[in-house]
Amino acid sequence: MSTKLISGTCLQLLRRYDHKPESQRAPLLEEDGPAYVRVFLNILWSISKEETVEYVLALIDEMLATNPKRAALFYDQSLSGEDIYEPFLRLLWKGNWFVQEKSCKILTAIISARPKLRNGTLPNGDASNSKSKLTSTHDVLRGLVNWLCSQLRNPTHPSCSIPTSIHCLSTSLREPYVRTLFVQADGIKLLIPLISPAATQQSIQLLYETCLCIWLLSFYDAAVDYLSTTRVMPRLVEVVKGSTKEKGAFAAQMIDLGLPQIVQNLKAQAWTDEDLLDALNQLEVGLKENLKKLSSFDKYKQQVLLGHLDWSPMHKDPSFWRENINNFEENDFQILRVLMTIIDTSSDTTALAVACYDLSQFLQYHPSGRIVVADLKAKDRVMKLMNHENTEVQKNALLCVQRLFLGAKYASFLRA
Repeated sequence: MSTKLISGTCLQLLRRYDHKPESQRAPLLEEDGPAYVRVFLNILWSISKEETVEYVLALIDEMLATNPKRAALFYDQSLSGEDIYEPFLRLLWKGNWFVQEKSCKILTAIISARPKLRNGTLPNGDASNSKSKLTSTHDVLRGLVNWLCSQLRNPTHPSCSIPTSIHCLSTSLREPYVRTLFVQADGIKLLIPLISPAATQQSIQLLYETCLCIWLLSFYDAAVDYLSTTRVMPRLVEVVKGSTKEKGAFAAQMIDLGLPQIVQNLKAQAWTDEDLLDALNQLEVGLKENLKKLSSFDKYKQQVLLGHLDWSPMHKDPSFWRENINNFEENDFQILRVLMTIIDTSSDTTALAVACYDLSQFLQYHPSGRIVVADLKAKDRVMKLMNHENTEVQKNALLCVQRLFLGAKYASFLRA
């Protein structure tokens, strides 16, 4: 302040904010967020001392990392006409790696948060109502893409340049203009070598974000044309083959939604793309393996005995019932007795619906199903649920009663 680089107001704001925990900073940003952004920008515009620049960049980065929505503060009306991009774009090419990394992350966050055009009004940084022309959005994106590509070609930092660049690209490539710039900069070929089976947690994250970049580029025709001339597809297939992290919950949902049949239908079409056929075969094998795991009788028995019934794939899998129907006879039909207890006592509508459905499946697949279920006096107990307030429970109770009356010979004609 003594050298008139910052005002007394700026100094007062800084003293309130500096070295305070997030619990105290949050209310300050809530009340005077744009003012703090102006203070930070003023310092970056006015002071070149490396230590000061590093500290201010760290403050901004921490502010945005704690709450990404704060990037919108840079577009407050009070900052209109201010060149909010220039300090970070300039610092990308200057200073040490710390300064470059923080500038890249901040710039990516800010420009990704810019508001859409309203009534022809341009967001901050695109205005031209000041004496000096401000940095336009296109200039910023062009400068950012050039820097990211330069880091992928010749990393400034041996272990951090590439992960940081790919992380920022995985956000920036959501912009159609960035895809154009990236292809024009011959950036796609820089991604291909990064697509290989990963071992460490860091390399797994890098692989994930690289694949995300490829997917985002697939929305741009010129990128697709280029990708078709590379070995990106075989590399992606190798990644799938080497993947050991199982997404069990998603596998169950995919099976329950009928993906295995969809894959079979797709395979039946006359595809000429061998890579696509290989991918479909891989997917089919994976789904079958997951279905086998999800359809084991031990897993089913555990579900029933714990009373934790849900619509996991085994309940509607015909092969599960055909292969395991005799297992229901264990311990004097213990599983059926527990199902009846669930029907009598549970308040969980999903458990009630599944229990009724499973009982109807037993009626369909067991040769003596009607006799066994009749001995358990199930009819009246299930019929009570036909008036249940939940429609899913009603539907499956009705199905069970219908199969009980019709018997196995006609039960297969009734579908849930």
